[in-house]
Amino acid sequence: MSNSTTSTNSSKGVHSTGSGHAATTMAELLKRVTTQVTNLKKGDIVEGTITKLTPSEILVNINAKAEAVVLEKEKRLMDSLLSTLKVGDKVSVQILNPESDMGYPVVSLRRFLDDRQWKKLDELKDKKEVIEVVIDEATKGGFLVSSKDGILGFLPNSHMTFRGDSKILIGTKTKVVVLELDRATRRIVLSQKHVTTSADFEKEVKSLKVGEKAKTTVLNVAPFGIFVSIPLGEGKQTEGFIHISEVSWENVTDLTSLYKSGDILEAQVTGVDKEARRINLSLKRTGADPFEKLVGNYPVDKKVAGIVTSVIAAGVLIDLDGVVGIIKKEKVPPTVTYKTGDSINATVEGVDRRTRRILLTPVLKEKPIGYR
Repeated sequence: MSNSTTSTNSSKGVHSTGSGHAATTMAELLKRVTTQVTNLKKGDIVEGTITKLTPSEILVNINAKAEAVVLEKEKRLMDSLLSTLKVGDKVSVQILNPESDMGYPVVSLRRFLDDRQWKKLDELKDKKEVIEVVIDEATKGGFLVSSKDGILGFLPNSHMTFRGDSKILIGTKTKVVVLELDRATRRIVLSQKHVTTSADFEKEVKSLKVGEKAKTTVLNVAPFGIFVSIPLGEGKQTEGFIHISEVSWENVTDLTSLYKSGDILEAQVTGVDKEARRINLSLKRTGADPFEKLVGNYPVDKKVAGIVTSVIAAGVLIDLDGVVGIIKKEKVPPTVTYKTGDSINATVEGVDRRTRRILLTPVLKEKPIGYR
């Protein structure tokens, strides 16, 4: 009995001391495991590997006592995680809580996504790569848009191919390219127009000749002009623009009271704006300029009479039965002043077709000293 016990103990001693580490084997194993576990602090950025990826739970192995749980309540970011990551992907996470009440670390992938997204945006901008976005919201100067992988950008009105009713555009998809980036201000400017190159645009609109008339549809009316669509055939369209100065031969101040989205207008092509990717048009040039017909009634040296309508920096404006006459300030005698409502006798000196005015000199009873 005694020999058996001794033999057993001796046998144990030989087995455990053969390498000289009998008493410390378990301690060393524990030490080795402990040294492999990452010491975590709140705010740390650590590397890890995605081990689970579902709508309800995302786990990351970061060499901690337990797998880290990704905390992300924002649906947009969660959708981005699910659509752009997969199990086995290497990621960097930020520690939100080194050890929760349940014993696992809580981490965020927000910074990782942000870094990766800006890197991708730089690549998209450099390569002028086309991406698809959804128009989410209308603003004063354009639209807020988003892509399925979480890009949030601004699409200015000036970089849209078409400008229809903003309510109709909300929720629609469109193709854009990245135009400007500023990570410091988180500004992402996109362009719909630059999806088509300048060469492609010129090729598309080569059928539109300057001087020809085109049937257009009003997309949007702005204080400074009218945006229209022009059919190109085969279901294609391009954008046109009619500046307020090209709307009528008469002075127009309020376009919104005259035109609305959907109106059909016949306009004359006046030029191609390659940079803006649109066609310049004129409404007034589709008809004769009434000024040219009236000008014939005012030959040089003809004596006329009219009423002062206003005194401006350039001179005195006079109503000549529907035509505007002007006595330029250098022609106004230094001893004479005019005010609105005054009756004036004058002589026709010429015609300024650029400003559409009849140039006049006042009829004076005697020529003042220094008068030119």
